[in-house]
Amino acid sequence: MSSSFMPHAVSWSQDQPLIWTMVVTNTITFVSYFSICITLFYLARRTRRSLHRDWGYLAIGFALFIVACGSTHLLEVITTWNPVFWIDACTNIITAILSGYVAVQFIRKAPDLGFGINDYAVRLTNSESEKAQIEESLLAARKLEEWNRMSAVVTHEIANPLAAIQNLMFLIEISPGATAEIVAMAQQSSEEVRRIEALTRSTLGFFRQTNTPEKVDLRSSAESVRLLLDPLLRKRGIELEIRTSGDCVVTAFPVETRQVLLNLVRNACEATVRKEAKVRVIIAGKPDAVEVVVEDEGAGIDPLMLPSLFHFGASTKGDRGNGMGLWVVKQLVEKHGGSIGLDTRPGEGTRFTIVWPRQFSASGGTDEAVATPFGPRLRRSET
Repeated sequence: MSSSFMPHAVSWSQDQPLIWTMVVTNTITFVSYFSICITLFYLARRTRRSLHRDWGYLAIGFALFIVACGSTHLLEVITTWNPVFWIDACTNIITAILSGYVAVQFIRKAPDLGFGINDYAVRLTNSESEKAQIEESLLAARKLEEWNRMSAVVTHEIANPLAAIQNLMFLIEISPGATAEIVAMAQQSSEEVRRIEALTRSTLGFFRQTNTPEKVDLRSSAESVRLLLDPLLRKRGIELEIRTSGDCVVTAFPVETRQVLLNLVRNACEATVRKEAKVRVIIAGKPDAVEVVVEDEGAGIDPLMLPSLFHFGASTKGDRGNGMGLWVVKQLVEKHGGSIGLDTRPGEGTRFTIVWPRQFSASGGTDEAVATPFGPRLRRSET
């Protein structure tokens, strides 16, 4: 071979600056290509669980193509003094094959790459608005938590003045000079004071959390919700009907059962605009669970909302809602191992159905919207 071919050093007329310029630049190029190849192999290995197999093969093929290109530059250094040009030619053949493979794969995957890049750009554009929405929802949650703390303090402080007022009303009732009209007004005032006391006691204990699940009577939870929502019920002229049957006791976190019922009943009241309409809470004890139904006579839920109804940030109230109520309900119910579904009838109302296990058993599930004779239904499927 050496008798037929000359090394590059001879062809370049022993021009030392030219020789060393070619040697140094080709060496740097080879080392750079080789490091890129090692990096691609490392990335393919680290992302093998999330990267599709076809893309993994493309990454490996591209890495081999890169190192093959680098090898041609290494051969340029070697053939500067050693005329092993057939080895150089074989290296170029391998590089050509890998180049063709990578080129074909890139052409095949160009649509997927374009879609992925555009999708990422859209997600990046929407990320700021999504972040702002999440921050707003979390801020609303923090405000609610602070309101709960302040309401506990206020209701506790109200208790003493109420007791004093009730004592004064009693003294007025038994006063020798009091007329029948005054006594009647004092008795009526005492009744209102007792009603306020019941409301403050309910509010004070409503958000008091326990560390472990305990026996909870869902009937009592529903009655405490009635007390809290009484001003809203009277303002809207709505009747809250609570019907119970069987054993309604479950093992749960009391504050969370009340929070679930409060969210559902309040939503039902806000969805009911007709005077003298009814919101019903039907609690039925079953052998292994308690079924809780909350139904209203409102306008129903838009079918387009059903797929995302229980998602964080989804709200049927538009700008008036923060999109946390039903999301919280679903999380709390599934935390206790229960399930939640709904039937909605456009123009007739909505019915939420909760199956609350008697024993605390945390589990999870997924929800899907399906059709029923009365309209869309959200059905929970176990995973």
